[in-house]
Amino acid sequence: MQRRPPTPGRTEPRRTGTRTTRTALVALTTVACTIGAVALAAGPADAATRRTLPDSVPTWATSTNDTGTVDASTDVEGEVYLPLQDQHGAEALATAVSTPGNARYRKPLSPKAWIAEYAPTKADADAVTGYLRAQGLTITAVPASHEFVVFRGPASVVGSVLGTTLHSYRHAGHTLVAPASAPSLPSSIAGLVSGVSVDQGRLLTHPELVQQGETPATSTPAHTLRQQATGPTGIQAQCSAYDGQHTATVPAAYGKTTVDTFACGYVPKQIRSAYGVDTLHAHGIRGEGQTVAIIDAYASPTIVSDTNTYSAQNGEPGLTSATFAQRVPSPSQYTDQALCQQPSGWQGEETLDVQSVHAVAPAAKILYVGGTNCGGGLDVAMSKVLDKGLAHLVSNSYGDVGENVPLSSIRGQENLHIQAAGEGIGLYFSSGDNGDESAALGSAQPDFPASSPWVTAVGGTSLGIGANGRKTFETGWGDVLDQIVSSDRGDVYAAPLPGNLVGGGAGGGQSTLFDQPAYQKGVVPSSLANGKRVSPDLAALADPYTGFAIGISPITDDSSLATGDFVNETYGGTSLASPLTAALMAIVQQSTHTRLGFANPTLYATYRATPKAFNDVTSPASPIALAYTSATSGKDYLVTLDHDTSLTTAKGYDDVTGLGSVSFTGLAQVARR
Repeated sequence: MQRRPPTPGRTEPRRTGTRTTRTALVALTTVACTIGAVALAAGPADAATRRTLPDSVPTWATSTNDTGTVDASTDVEGEVYLPLQDQHGAEALATAVSTPGNARYRKPLSPKAWIAEYAPTKADADAVTGYLRAQGLTITAVPASHEFVVFRGPASVVGSVLGTTLHSYRHAGHTLVAPASAPSLPSSIAGLVSGVSVDQGRLLTHPELVQQGETPATSTPAHTLRQQATGPTGIQAQCSAYDGQHTATVPAAYGKTTVDTFACGYVPKQIRSAYGVDTLHAHGIRGEGQTVAIIDAYASPTIVSDTNTYSAQNGEPGLTSATFAQRVPSPSQYTDQALCQQPSGWQGEETLDVQSVHAVAPAAKILYVGGTNCGGGLDVAMSKVLDKGLAHLVSNSYGDVGENVPLSSIRGQENLHIQAAGEGIGLYFSSGDNGDESAALGSAQPDFPASSPWVTAVGGTSLGIGANGRKTFETGWGDVLDQIVSSDRGDVYAAPLPGNLVGGGAGGGQSTLFDQPAYQKGVVPSSLANGKRVSPDLAALADPYTGFAIGISPITDDSSLATGDFVNETYGGTSLASPLTAALMAIVQQSTHTRLGFANPTLYATYRATPKAFNDVTSPASPIALAYTSATSGKDYLVTLDHDTSLTTAKGYDDVTGLGSVSFTGLAQVARR
């Protein structure tokens, strides 16, 4: 379907021989490793017998950013990736079972069959783990598919085992550990692996959610606004339960002095109505028989009680043993909390994901799988779902900062996406909340994993829902805030419209790594693609100023996981768009008795045949702005919508909303292809 990311300098051989030959080689390798265990335990082999592992040093690990050698005792996580037995065959299967018209369309393999046919062998994984253990490292996880090995150890030991030294580097506002030179392994072990990751850049993987009043780390700080204030303004915008409920008088903007106010936070029945599933619920189409997995780091200690309290507030059914289960680590297993934004930083994400899926598909089973951290722990969580086929759909509301991750790690994660497609499991990833990421990285690029050609990337929209439950407007999510201040000339804007305070915007754009997949050709404009994969594929509600209300008992102490009182908050971000889309797909699958699996080839084929199956999201004829008053600071703002960095909405496919926004009617046409 597409070329994998480039592998410059690759020296390890690809395996193209028969299974019999491979088994014999594995047996010899295993014997050799067993005989040599004592020698290996003494320390890395001589450099002449070692092989360098390419693509394992992040681009930001430069002398300019280097702050020195890491303390020897620093605890470091690493991940070794093993190649699939038949990479080409696995990709061909994933394409075949996902492409309309193919004889294998919607005939995926079972997880057991996929692992037997394509996954690395247990013998290979045992050889790798045996070597690492012999060197003094701790193995923390090996999935049933044997696609990777997660290990931990002191920096000095990790560096010695990998034939490198670990240094600290300044990157993205953090000090992160990374190898100072390309890692290497003894040839007998290096021949069994495709790469290794020992950089803490993966621990910058973050939830893709935004609250009202928050600004992403890449935005212009509030203190840089031009200060003109001589006193408070009299606006004090009151939030609206539905679009147009309340208005506010503001300084002249876009030919108006009266604008609608921001949303208090839409509730489940409004979301169902806006996406066209309210009447389906009355006919028993509520997600029965579907399982939606949700993957995040850590776990909320109050997710069930919070969701049930929230559901009771809104007249919704609570969670039961039939509609909710979780597989989560114990708090004693949590690692890397500081870099991963702490359990409290992920609690809102889990709450948003669970409550939004339950809002759309209250009878679907939600399986929450938590990672021990936001690095290898997320891979382990994904493998738990894939290796046992525990869900039909998986919502993933997290992402890296762009594609700024070593290729070895990207290829390892991509193989999980290929596995999911081959097993008929649909992966949905949030496209990001910081637009094109140029503010953070200095160049435009989409967030990975959403940029992977084997997942469905979900972008974001701003959405008005009227008193009757129907859409009043929908445009691309990209907020710019302009503070309204009092001056001797009366209330004025602190900066020329639309302002200079970025309030978040959907991620997307042209990949720096992946070639254009066949399913996008002829649909994505060449001016956007330039031969590369472009994300997102679909879009749903993401704007926090037209966001979703949740109920949560916030963690007040990350050490004890103590929580405070239950409160209602309003969230947005593509962290909302992804679970909404996955839940809607669950409704579609139940109603059409289908299993979409990896949906992209069918989505784009449907678009070619029936473009109107998708709600084309374009720029409004005149700017849409909302009045907003911060509940914490009391400051007043005008929020102008549809301003998303270099990404823009347009007729047809665009890099903010993809093919368009989701709806039951449109996705039902996709399912019936």
